[in-house]
Amino acid sequence: MLLMNKILIIVPAYNEEESLHGAIQDLLGHVPQADILVVDDGSCDRTADVARQAGVSVASIPFNLGIGGAMQTGFQYARTKGYDIAIQFDGDGQHLAAEIEILVDALQKGGADIVIGSRFLNRGEYRPPFFRKIGIWIFSRVLSAIIGMPVTDTTSGFRAANRRVIDFFSRVYPEDYPEVESLVLLHRAGMSIAEAPVRMRDRTGGRSSITPIRSAYYMIKVLLAVFIDLLKK
Repeated sequence: MLLMNKILIIVPAYNEEESLHGAIQDLLGHVPQADILVVDDGSCDRTADVARQAGVSVASIPFNLGIGGAMQTGFQYARTKGYDIAIQFDGDGQHLAAEIEILVDALQKGGADIVIGSRFLNRGEYRPPFFRKIGIWIFSRVLSAIIGMPVTDTTSGFRAANRRVIDFFSRVYPEDYPEVESLVLLHRAGMSIAEAPVRMRDRTGGRSSITPIRSAYYMIKVLLAVFIDLLKK
């Protein structure tokens, strides 16, 4: 059971009209006590209309900023409205609302500032594509060395954050491909990171933009951003 906290679920969505309704209904069915904010990241389809018709709050960005801009918009909303916990939950149907309780329980009882939902801890049913698997392995080794603890799922977008992280991310958040770099920034800010085992599934609609070429570009760009962050004072 989730303890009494003011919880916001941030759903970044770009052209997710096919899967968004199902994701919202999953959230409404499993975590009715939480508020939901869909951040429509400049979609060209009916993403915003689908969210409004489902009765949840919508923040519409007039042009596509990318996942970093969408999530920072959500964190700014969470800070302004005084939420205790912010959950990142993708709009493509990969995340399971029933697993949110696991993240919140770990956040409340484990003392970490942010808890990452890992597909590779104890419940390893998820099998990523080959090129993505290589990237995840490399990021895991690099990030684990930087923060001094093992991190198995650095690219997971299923996360629970407390007020300290909400405030920090509302002011500082990577613009592009932010999952790995955001954890480095938190570590440098003195915040603690933990993982909890969760189940995920393949997206329920639409198509991923991550191709093998994009995977290589993503890996190089993120590693460069991480090393630049480490050089900063």
